[in-house]
Amino acid sequence: MKKILLITWCVCCIPYLHAQKPMDLPECRQLALENNKSLKIAEENVRAAQSLSKAAFAQFFPNISAYGSYLYNQKNLSLLGADAHLPVGVLDGNGNFGTGITSTSIPTPNADGTFTFEESAINNKFTLIDGKPVPLDAQGKPFDPGKNPENLQWRNYALLPKDAMEFDIHNIFVGGISFVQPLFMGGKIVQLNNIAKSNQKIAEARVQEKTDELLVNVDEAYWRVVSLENKVQLAKEYRKLVAELDKNMQALQEEGLATKADALKIKVKLNEADVSLTKAENGLSLSRMALNQLCGLPLDKPIELKDTDLKEPIEVQLPVSIEQAWANRPEIKMLTQAGSIAEANNKIMASRFMPTIALTGGYNTTNPNIFNGYNKKFDGMFTFGVNAVIPLFHFGEKVHTLNASRSQAVIAKLELEDAKEKIELQIHQNSYRINESLKKQETTRQNVEKAKENLFYAQEGFDAGVITSTDLLMAQTAWLSAESEYLDAAIDVKLNNLYLKKSTGNLR
Repeated sequence: MKKILLITWCVCCIPYLHAQKPMDLPECRQLALENNKSLKIAEENVRAAQSLSKAAFAQFFPNISAYGSYLYNQKNLSLLGADAHLPVGVLDGNGNFGTGITSTSIPTPNADGTFTFEESAINNKFTLIDGKPVPLDAQGKPFDPGKNPENLQWRNYALLPKDAMEFDIHNIFVGGISFVQPLFMGGKIVQLNNIAKSNQKIAEARVQEKTDELLVNVDEAYWRVVSLENKVQLAKEYRKLVAELDKNMQALQEEGLATKADALKIKVKLNEADVSLTKAENGLSLSRMALNQLCGLPLDKPIELKDTDLKEPIEVQLPVSIEQAWANRPEIKMLTQAGSIAEANNKIMASRFMPTIALTGGYNTTNPNIFNGYNKKFDGMFTFGVNAVIPLFHFGEKVHTLNASRSQAVIAKLELEDAKEKIELQIHQNSYRINESLKKQETTRQNVEKAKENLFYAQEGFDAGVITSTDLLMAQTAWLSAESEYLDAAIDVKLNNLYLKKSTGNLR
């Protein structure tokens, strides 16, 4: 049973021991890079931009698609409203469809004095006028068949039944495959590919920007925790000094060598030290939570940092050329690509004045089809062609959009130049700040040494009874202030070095 309890205790202590493992700055950075949501979103945007770039490149290839449709019609299609009769005649010597009467036809006299022709295909009666046969209409009046063909009465007719000219279109099926291959688009596809590539580079630069922002936040939170850990330790040491002084003052008061006012004054300082310690501990807890949140750790997980000693020398960022800093900064990369996009958009606007040419083709099939009469079956054919569109006049719309795109290109260029100037100024400012913070750190270090020496002699003097408790309190307060200023100066050196690295693009 004891062994089981021991094993259980060990298992329960493993997470605690793991949580107590000291972490350095690179480990905190790595955890933050692995768990930050904004960075993951930026990385997904890169993958989306890569896919869109591939989609833009696919515009160089033909667009092939298949289609099909079905249509139900309530009624059939009929070319005739009723049965029709077509007259049947003969062709004359000139190839004209006429009466069949020729100049050599011999009329046969009728009992009523009119003439008919046996070769004729019409039922009209004829009469001779100037020796030529002329047909008579239904009222018996002669007429010219060339001017009034409606008066001809045909002898023979061809029957056209209405059912024979009716087509079943109740069910219509259409299908096929088509393709469109761009031949000349005025450079639109090329520029769209350039825009897609620029968008991909912008997404990649935004990942770098998000990474730099995250690393700056992690470093600031890390050094804030380190600073507060040292200040908590400093507050504890100061309280220990004041508590020791309070104990001594109580002993002196009991022996009548100190007044109650002197003892109360020390009590007030002790209470102030307790309040300062409490504030430092609370600030440390909140700072650790902020660091845990950036690293993706539970807020209540205790962490221990390795870099608690701020007296170690720091590697200051080496000077770099302004051109190299511009090349490293993600803001310059994004603005450069934005300028490229503006130039590409300007070319696209100019291409709208040019014709577009595309090769088209495909195979179409229908049921019913009329390729060989009207058939209730599938049949189709191949088609190929070239489609060209030439813009002629659009009331200046294309000219205005072209002018707008040119202005956007100028704006992008000016924004890039402005960003370069600001980055150069930022680098100089951070260089001055790092030098200033280094000098301040050295000065505060010397102040700490002097404050320690002053506190030592003040303590010796108080113990010897040659100085008052007020002087000792002043020496302790001076020591506390010097140590606190040194901690702030050391943190400023690290943070200013961090900001200098970020301004030169060498943060990672």
